[in-house]
Amino acid sequence: MALKSTIIKAQLSLSDMDRHLYQDFNLTLAQHSSENAQRLMVRLLAYALNVCEGLEFTKGLSADDEPEIWHKNYSNEIELWVELGLPDEKRVKKACNKSKNVVLYTYGENNQAVWWKKYQQKLHDFKNLSIFSLDFAATQSLAELVDRNISLTITIQDGDVWVSSDSANIEIKPVQLM
Repeated sequence: MALKSTIIKAQLSLSDMDRHLYQDFNLTLAQHSSENAQRLMVRLLAYALNVCEGLEFTKGLSADDEPEIWHKNYSNEIELWVELGLPDEKRVKKACNKSKNVVLYTYGENNQAVWWKKYQQKLHDFKNLSIFSLDFAATQSLAELVDRNISLTITIQDGDVWVSSDSANIEIKPVQLM
């Protein structure tokens, strides 16, 4: 018997000063039974960092052939593919072949550097790929904010991100690897 997803309601107040975008969002996320709190919050952060008209969460962990988040144009072509974690080269290649732009957010403790060393040379061939590394301590702090109802203020300025809730203020500095 398959386990059901947990439904998470998230209210985001986004101030992206880099893109002059100021907007409130009421989002519904399905947390897959195998998705931990850290991954859920990285997914929410990735949404905020890439928000544009038509950006949407996909089936994520429930579908091997979809990213976590994507933006499709009116012709159903994938404009943006947002991937999380430390995927293998085949998955990144597939994403780059299917989408005009691919953004990958890596996270995790003690394994990002090993992954980057292994794939760095191979991934430089993909001109439509951007890779950002997220600090483990910061994403762990984000994970502590998970609740069935999340209310966050996210401010982005000069590439730095501040995530605020009633109980915490977290600074995240995504490091662009590529």
